[in-house]
Amino acid sequence: MPFRLIRETVEARITAKTVEIFHRGKLVATHQRSFCQHRPTTIADHMPSSHRRYRDWTHERILREATAVGDDTAALVEIILRSRPHPEQGFRSCIGILGLAKRYDPERLDAACARALALGTRSYGSVAAILKNAQGRKTTDKTEQPSLFHENIRGPGYYH
Repeated sequence: MPFRLIRETVEARITAKTVEIFHRGKLVATHQRSFCQHRPTTIADHMPSSHRRYRDWTHERILREATAVGDDTAALVEIILRSRPHPEQGFRSCIGILGLAKRYDPERLDAACARALALGTRSYGSVAAILKNAQGRKTTDKTEQPSLFHENIRGPGYYH
């Protein structure tokens, strides 16, 4: 039904082939009935403009654009899409992260996504904050030295 009727009382007439929606006795929408479970059938004109903006995005397109930025960006986007009960719920976060490529270079965005993965965060806000605070710089030295040296500190090699 049209989005402007959200929270309004409507009546539905469901036949073998169609679904008709009435508001105050007036027919406002007619859909072909779909028997595919958990697959909404939406007419674009019934969607608010903020939702229409995302209707052309697909999983494949989001993953393709994330891969073009970098491997860590693709991994974060894939995790976001898999972590939601319905992957479409993660589209806004993913598209927002990809939109950061307009303000930051791809290497820096990919480094911020790598930092977000290391921190276990899965949101646009966390990636944007990492970029804003310049925490996403990739380090060239892969060996991390302990911040404190003492004879009683065993280190990671002790346990192997």
